[in-house]
Amino acid sequence: MTWSPDSSTTGGAQTGFTSPTYTLVDDTPPALNAKQKTVSALGGTQGTATANTVSSPFTATFYKPSIVRSIPAPNAVTGLRGAIPNNQYKLVLRKGGNAASGVPVTAIVRITWDIPAGMETYNPDEVRALTSFLVGLLSEESADLGDTLITAVL
Repeated sequence: MTWSPDSSTTGGAQTGFTSPTYTLVDDTPPALNAKQKTVSALGGTQGTATANTVSSPFTATFYKPSIVRSIPAPNAVTGLRGAIPNNQYKLVLRKGGNAASGVPVTAIVRITWDIPAGMETYNPDEVRALTSFLVGLLSEESADLGDTLITAVL
């Protein structure tokens, strides 16, 4: 199987959250070599966290390489191979929130976390929802992500 989150994803444990769930719908990805899901609804208790809106995104996008590279053929004379290229895959999560009243921002996860300053204080439940969703998605998709990394099939 490949990266294909279920329509409902159970989130990971977070302080102040009770049984967090995320309803996912297919969305148009930003590139042909990607799949995107959008969080259309939240379940359980998640404080003031919100689902996706135009001004406050809550999405997960998985990219495979636009060109999947393979191992080079051995040199006919020496039998040695040239440099081995890398195939890069990316999982990008976006979560909208506010850094202060009337100041919309978007937190982005690309294996590293980019949480806008102030959002963790003014809208901590949005940061918790993003983290909970990521943990649940990775937990649910562990084998599928591994398969996609092996086969390059979305």
